[in-house]
Amino acid sequence: MHLYKTPAGALCANKNFYLLHEPWDELINQSNLHHYLLKSTKGKALSETEARDLISKATAPIGQQEVWAAGVTYLRSRDARMEESKESGAADVYQKVYDADRPELFFKSVASRVVGSGKTVNIREDSSWNVPEPELTLFINSSGEIQAYTIGNDMSSRSIEGENPLYLPQAKVYESSCGLGPCLFVPDKPISPDTKISIEIKRNNAVAFSNSIALNRMKRTLPELATWLYKSLKFPVGCFLMTGTGIVPPTDFTLQLHDDVHISIDGIGVLKNAVGVC
Repeated sequence: MHLYKTPAGALCANKNFYLLHEPWDELINQSNLHHYLLKSTKGKALSETEARDLISKATAPIGQQEVWAAGVTYLRSRDARMEESKESGAADVYQKVYDADRPELFFKSVASRVVGSGKTVNIREDSSWNVPEPELTLFINSSGEIQAYTIGNDMSSRSIEGENPLYLPQAKVYESSCGLGPCLFVPDKPISPDTKISIEIKRNNAVAFSNSIALNRMKRTLPELATWLYKSLKFPVGCFLMTGTGIVPPTDFTLQLHDDVHISIDGIGVLKNAVGVC
């Protein structure tokens, strides 16, 4: 089932559409969210017209959670990071983290800097090489259990990170550098490793870049990433964790103002964002 955050409350799509009025953070922070939603969708269903109107007003599916991210979880990501860091002499860093037991985990965003589908994500005006990173994103409850999934866009300034890996926070954390949406996907079992992640970037109504990858190309498992994140951190209302990207545009590609980025994941939907500058 799918859960949308709307101004009127949480809209649950489970064959029919149901509006739930519980506070978002309390609603999603369950030990068995799928079962809880099944019990909660027993009342009067909304009409499809009412539901579509609410979906059109949906915001990013986040309350007071933090967003964290994992890096170098796919071979393609490792290669791209090594390539962008050759001149700084830091290429070996990414090979080492790809092979290590401990994953690369970093803070990405507070909720106030997250944008939903239909909103604008930014590139930095002081960066010359910018890309979106399409990522399966986990919602993990306060007990460390993966309960739901959404689509994430981890906007990245490759020129800044490539200059020096210590510049990673500046390359990753800035206004509207994080897209989430369009909803939470709450299945009754873990998402399939055959799930496909796709991206299409349009420029002047023409496709400038597109690609896709299966989740099974990820080196690390989703529970493994969640466990590492929760080793020495507590998240009272849960946390979102982007799981890394296996899709990296060629080195001669950079995002431009007014590009349109569409990221789709099987079973979840499509996250759509235009590109702005900050």
